[in-house]
Amino acid sequence: MAVEKSMASSSLVEVVDRILDKGVVVDAWARISLVGIELLTVEARVVVASVETFLKYAEAVGLTASAAA
Repeated sequence: MAVEKSMASSSLVEVVDRILDKGVVVDAWARISLVGIELLTVEARVVVASVETFLKYAEAVGLTASAAA
């Protein structure tokens, strides 16, 4: 059985479309301390999704006003 390698490439539009369709979540957290003294804390949360995708999942977890009513 031969292995074939496809050289299909994605355009930027296809990548953005896929990200907006499925969504991307980046969650980071870092703490720097010295001798028990906290010097720096960094927290970040980045969510990229289409409005339709966001509303669908936000309603499911109760983050929209219609879910609170």
